Amino acid sequence: MMTISQLAKAANVNLQTLRFYERRRLLVPTLRSAAGYRLYTQDDLRRLVFIKRAQALGFTLKEIAELLDLRVRAPEACQAMQQKARAKLVTVEEKVKHLQALARTLRALLQNCTTDLSSYGCPILQSLEEMEPSLASKPRVHVSNQAVNRRSSLSAS
Repeated sequence: MMTISQLAKAANVNLQTLRFYERRRLLVPTLRSAAGYRLYTQDDLRRLVFIKRAQALGFTLKEIAELLDLRVRAPEACQAMQQKARAKLVTVEEKVKHLQALARTLRALLQNCTTDLSSYGCPILQSLEEMEPSLASKPRVHVSNQAVNRRSSLSAS
């Protein structure tokens, strides 16, 4: 048996995180000491480690609750888990594409940026200011023609 602080230490988790998981019903202590303190078992520790590992794979707490339910219903669990893992993989791959596009945009902005434009302002800031509102949530930021023209005129002189 472990107290909440012993469980937190064993799983390398913050005490507040454990309490949060309890409020979300991801972790439910079933035993109490004579003094009324919550007590945890090795099964609780395994459950907590499962939660942390699933989070590390990108699963949300809601998804983790569903995964924990699958652990209880073993016969159909494997197929359901495969479906959830495939769906998570698609989400992760979409995020990777988004991050790659963001990296390309930042590289382009940095490549077009020169330090000798201080009197004209920073072309990266200008590009962000001139960005269309509909593009604000997308990773593509255009380098303005004005910034390119100013840079071209400076390098020509």
